[in-house]
Amino acid sequence: MQDLESHEVPLEGIFSGPTEFSKVVRDALARAAIEGWKSMVWSDASFEDWPLGERSVTESLQAWAGSGRQLVMLAHNFDNVIRYKPRFVTWRKTWDHIIECRVCKNLDASEVPSALWSPHWAMRRLDLVRSTGVAGLEAPRRVLLKEELDECRRQSSPGFSASTLGL
Repeated sequence: MQDLESHEVPLEGIFSGPTEFSKVVRDALARAAIEGWKSMVWSDASFEDWPLGERSVTESLQAWAGSGRQLVMLAHNFDNVIRYKPRFVTWRKTWDHIIECRVCKNLDASEVPSALWSPHWAMRRLDLVRSTGVAGLEAPRRVLLKEELDECRRQSSPGFSASTLGL
């Protein structure tokens, strides 16, 4: 497991650029494992530029996963995850019972927030082109983000199944 103290990008405040965005996601998942976050909601149009295919991410998720945990993923589509993030897809199959994947087809891809929410901490990308956003512990920001994510979830349907059933 990564040592959170050695990371340069804080889990509080503004981040800018794809490198810092990926680092914030990695650090948040490592912290989720260390602190035992019970639930998380991830949201993005496609998760194309999330570091879900990296070994360190699946290691953090493996350390996080367990009884009583829940991950909800909201996306416009999961095609990029399925095609380009095999480590994550394998992990997702193993932990299907704690993961709910939802497709937000009723929303335009640009309307799906790019965010990671937990009851303890939240991150939101405000500019997808530049990968800039804000992360932190602030309760008002977490509450507003959770309300927006809940609305996306209400307008979604199941997607990205862990297995493909054939005849």
